[in-house]
Amino acid sequence: MDTPQPLKGVVPIKYQLCMERNQRTENLVRTSICLEGKMDKFTENAGSVNGSPCNLECYMVLNHTEKTAIGSICFLAGPVTLLENVLVLAVIASSASLRQRPSYLFIGSLALADVFASCFFTISFLDFHLFSRKDNSDAYLFKLGGVTMAFTSSVGSLLLTALDRYLCIHQASRYKVLVTCRRALLSLLILWSITTIISFLPLMGWRCPTEFGPPCSLLFPHVNKSYLTFWTSFVLVLLALILVAYALILWKAHRHESTMVSLQGAARKGHARRRMDIQLARTFSWILLILVSCWLPVLSLMLVDVSMVLNNTQQRAFAFCSTLCLVNSAVNPLLYALRCRELRVALRKLLQRLCKTGRCQTSTDNLSPELPSAEHNTLTASYEEEMPKPMTTQLKSVSEMVQNQQLNI
Repeated sequence: MDTPQPLKGVVPIKYQLCMERNQRTENLVRTSICLEGKMDKFTENAGSVNGSPCNLECYMVLNHTEKTAIGSICFLAGPVTLLENVLVLAVIASSASLRQRPSYLFIGSLALADVFASCFFTISFLDFHLFSRKDNSDAYLFKLGGVTMAFTSSVGSLLLTALDRYLCIHQASRYKVLVTCRRALLSLLILWSITTIISFLPLMGWRCPTEFGPPCSLLFPHVNKSYLTFWTSFVLVLLALILVAYALILWKAHRHESTMVSLQGAARKGHARRRMDIQLARTFSWILLILVSCWLPVLSLMLVDVSMVLNNTQQRAFAFCSTLCLVNSAVNPLLYALRCRELRVALRKLLQRLCKTGRCQTSTDNLSPELPSAEHNTLTASYEEEMPKPMTTQLKSVSEMVQNQQLNI
């Protein structure tokens, strides 16, 4: 019997199933190629190597030479920052008179924030960039939150210090009524509460939903660009307020000095006024120059990260600019604490007590260097009641008060 022939134009069922399976496989391959192309494009922008999928290695962009340089900066600045600020905290804690001064409470808050910065930043930064430690998202965001809290509290303490100086000049007669220890402690509590909450928002849930893909930051793993925009704007506002406060202090002092010249005639003109303006301008210029130089580069790169895709060079530059924030924490004790005469007197007394207990074998007579001539004769106006002086000695103008407070600025 002849075998029946299939009808012309009719495809066998088995052959048809095979064709459908091949078509589905081809579609899957095309989809996979498309996804791989998108991933390769992102990993190329994020700094991945050899087109591999983006992960934490995309953020570890430093080469061996750069790691050595970064490590040297951190190993040098970290311990120095820690020792300086611990010394400031120890002196303030050991002196009852300093603990009762709002100005020194703000300086103590600044020193505490810089202690945290020296510890958290140095350990986390070296752990990630130098030793290439790969933590999970929660562990990384917890470490990042500690670093963010330290630096944000440091800038916030600088703002409170600037506002304290402004009130001391602008409201000289009411300063001791307006700025009390209780209000200073309350303001510090509010500051640290706000900065702590803001810093740990990514750990609480405001993180990147795609792990490493957009809208993730290319500077911080697991961080959403919207949060980075919020934090950067917050710090920029704090820095702007600091600049405004110091500008108002300088303007107020100059304006009052001009008033005194017009009232007292030629006796107040000439060299004394010019020296006053120059000293204030020089002091504030150093403070603002260091502050802006340390913070502006890193904040600028954060804004660039929010608005565009960074390349490897910009990522490397950000790693180096981040260390400037640590340098700022190392400079803060020299600008705001150790230049103050009363704190240095307390430091000398502390060292003398250590000498008497046998912990120190050398003399401390020369450990407190003399102040510049313009700042040597008087203490700050906020400490007037504790320092013996004749009853006839009075500050004749707000500008003289500014001159007497240059050590605290």
